Amino acid sequence: MENWKNDRIASAVRGENPTVIAKMKSGFAVIGDTQFLPGYCVLLAYPKVSCLNDLSIIGRQTFLTDMTLIGDAITKICNPIRINYEILGNLDNFLHAHIFPRYEWEEESIRKGPVFKYPSENWSLPEYQFCESKHGELKRILTWTLNGLMNKSFE
Repeated sequence: MENWKNDRIASAVRGENPTVIAKMKSGFAVIGDTQFLPGYCVLLAYPKVSCLNDLSIIGRQTFLTDMTLIGDAITKICNPIRINYEILGNLDNFLHAHIFPRYEWEEESIRKGPVFKYPSENWSLPEYQFCESKHGELKRILTWTLNGLMNKSFE
């Protein structure tokens, strides 16, 4: 049922990854599997590389620019107080960037630290999991906004 998760990048290339927001110069923008922070997205590098340092200087610039364009789209749609960007690669051995909106309504002790200060169950609770019926409209608006920002950045 969720075989696309076994290889998120290959499933995005095949058009089988339901979380894809947009194809970007450096990879695929996807809405996060969990939405306890509404608008959370991930940039998956394509072609697949292990880490940022595996890219050329131009490739790095492109990836980081795409990452911030996703942050711009989230900001326009979700109105967070800031965007946090994280490139870790400790669990998944391929380059990807987490783009987390942070909100005024978050508990201050959590909001002022890394998002991983949230209880671990937030990543797996059913009510926070991306589903088309609950988050599809947010995904569509993010797609429309991000495509507009990408078109503007080419001018």
